Amino acid sequence: MRRARDVMDRDYALPLDVPALARVALMSAGHFSRSFRAAYGETPYGYLMTRRVERAKALLRRGDLSVTEVCFAVGCTSLGSFSSRFTELVGETPSAYRARCHEAGAVIPACVAKVLTRPSRS
Repeated sequence: MRRARDVMDRDYALPLDVPALARVALMSAGHFSRSFRAAYGETPYGYLMTRRVERAKALLRRGDLSVTEVCFAVGCTSLGSFSSRFTELVGETPSAYRARCHEAGAVIPACVAKVLTRPSRS
Protein backbone atom coordinates (compact mmCIF):
# COMPACT_ATOMS: atom_id res chain seq x y z
CA MET A 1 0.00 0.00 0.00
CA ARG A 2 2.90 2.35 0.62
CA ARG A 3 3.99 1.91 -2.99
CA ALA A 4 0.53 2.93 -4.18
CA ARG A 5 0.53 5.94 -1.86
CA ASP A 6 3.98 6.90 -3.14
CA VAL A 7 2.65 6.68 -6.71
CA MET A 8 -0.19 9.04 -5.77
CA ASP A 9 2.24 11.45 -4.10
CA ARG A 10 4.61 11.44 -7.07
CA ASP A 11 2.25 11.07 -10.06
CA TYR A 12 -0.80 12.97 -8.77
CA ALA A 13 -1.20 14.76 -12.14
CA LEU A 14 -1.55 11.51 -14.09
CA PRO A 15 -4.92 9.81 -14.57
CA LEU A 16 -4.88 7.36 -11.67
CA ASP A 17 -7.73 5.03 -10.77
CA VAL A 18 -8.27 2.45 -8.03
CA PRO A 19 -7.66 -0.63 -10.25
CA ALA A 20 -4.29 0.77 -11.39
CA LEU A 21 -3.28 1.64 -7.83
CA ALA A 22 -4.43 -1.79 -6.63
CA ARG A 23 -2.14 -3.42 -9.21
CA VAL A 24 0.78 -1.42 -7.81
CA ALA A 25 -0.12 -2.69 -4.33
CA LEU A 26 -0.60 -6.26 -5.66
CA MET A 27 -4.20 -6.44 -4.38
CA SER A 28 -7.69 -6.61 -5.80
CA ALA A 29 -9.40 -3.23 -6.19
CA GLY A 30 -11.94 -3.88 -3.44
CA HIS A 31 -9.41 -5.17 -0.95
CA PHE A 32 -7.05 -2.29 -1.76
CA SER A 33 -9.77 0.32 -1.17
CA ARG A 34 -10.78 -1.19 2.17
CA SER A 35 -7.19 -1.67 3.32
CA PHE A 36 -6.15 1.83 2.24
CA ARG A 37 -9.02 3.41 4.15
CA ALA A 38 -8.22 1.34 7.25
CA ALA A 39 -4.54 2.27 7.09
CA TYR A 40 -4.75 5.96 6.14
CA GLY A 41 -8.22 7.04 7.27
CA GLU A 42 -9.51 8.06 3.84
CA THR A 43 -10.28 6.48 0.50
CA PRO A 44 -7.61 6.30 -2.21
CA TYR A 45 -9.57 8.88 -4.24
CA GLY A 46 -9.84 11.18 -1.23
CA TYR A 47 -6.10 10.93 -0.61
CA LEU A 48 -5.32 11.63 -4.27
CA MET A 49 -7.61 14.66 -4.34
CA THR A 50 -6.01 16.00 -1.16
CA ARG A 51 -2.61 15.78 -2.89
CA ARG A 52 -4.01 17.52 -5.98
CA VAL A 53 -5.60 20.32 -3.94
CA GLU A 54 -2.39 20.73 -1.96
CA ARG A 55 -0.44 21.20 -5.20
CA ALA A 56 -3.17 23.45 -6.63
CA LYS A 57 -2.86 25.75 -3.61
CA ALA A 58 0.85 26.18 -4.34
CA LEU A 59 0.19 26.94 -8.01
CA LEU A 60 -2.60 29.38 -7.17
CA ARG A 61 -0.35 31.22 -4.68
CA ARG A 62 2.13 31.84 -7.51
CA GLY A 63 -0.63 33.65 -9.37
CA ASP A 64 0.67 33.17 -12.92
CA LEU A 65 -1.87 30.47 -13.93
CA SER A 66 -5.64 30.68 -14.26
CA VAL A 67 -7.84 28.41 -12.16
CA THR A 68 -8.61 26.33 -15.25
CA GLU A 69 -4.90 25.89 -16.02
CA VAL A 70 -4.24 24.86 -12.42
CA CYS A 71 -7.13 22.39 -12.54
CA PHE A 72 -5.65 20.59 -15.54
CA ALA A 73 -2.06 20.92 -14.28
CA VAL A 74 -2.86 18.92 -11.15
CA GLY A 75 -4.60 16.13 -13.07
CA CYS A 76 -8.28 17.02 -12.71
CA THR A 77 -10.41 16.76 -15.83
CA SER A 78 -13.49 18.65 -14.62
CA LEU A 79 -13.28 22.27 -13.50
CA GLY A 80 -16.58 21.93 -11.62
CA SER A 81 -15.48 18.87 -9.65
CA PHE A 82 -12.10 20.45 -8.94
CA SER A 83 -13.69 23.68 -7.68
CA SER A 84 -16.17 21.79 -5.51
CA ARG A 85 -13.49 19.63 -3.93
CA PHE A 86 -11.13 22.59 -3.49
CA THR A 87 -13.87 24.59 -1.76
CA GLU A 88 -14.75 21.61 0.45
CA LEU A 89 -11.15 21.11 1.60
CA VAL A 90 -9.90 24.71 1.74
CA GLY A 91 -13.04 26.60 2.71
CA GLU A 92 -12.98 29.06 -0.19
CA THR A 93 -13.19 28.87 -3.96
CA PRO A 94 -10.02 28.54 -6.03
CA SER A 95 -10.61 32.02 -7.48
CA ALA A 96 -10.96 33.57 -4.02
CA TYR A 97 -7.87 31.71 -2.80
CA ARG A 98 -5.87 32.92 -5.81
CA ALA A 99 -7.04 36.54 -5.36
CA ARG A 100 -6.14 36.66 -1.65
CA CYS A 101 -2.75 38.09 -0.73
CA HIS A 102 -0.39 35.33 0.38
CA GLU A 103 2.62 37.46 1.16
CA ALA A 104 1.55 38.71 4.58
CA GLY A 105 3.73 37.56 7.43
CA ALA A 106 7.25 36.25 7.71
CA VAL A 107 8.86 33.99 5.13
CA ILE A 108 8.81 30.38 6.32
CA PRO A 109 10.51 27.30 4.92
CA ALA A 110 8.57 25.40 2.26
CA CYS A 111 8.39 22.25 4.39
CA VAL A 112 6.68 24.18 7.20
CA ALA A 113 4.33 25.96 4.76
CA LYS A 114 3.33 22.57 3.33
CA VAL A 115 2.35 21.26 6.76
CA LEU A 116 0.49 24.44 7.72
CA THR A 117 -1.43 24.73 4.46
CA ARG A 118 -2.34 21.05 3.99
CA PRO A 119 -6.04 20.78 3.18
CA SER A 120 -8.24 18.87 5.60
CA ARG A 121 -11.91 18.01 5.89
CA SER A 122 -12.41 19.29 9.44
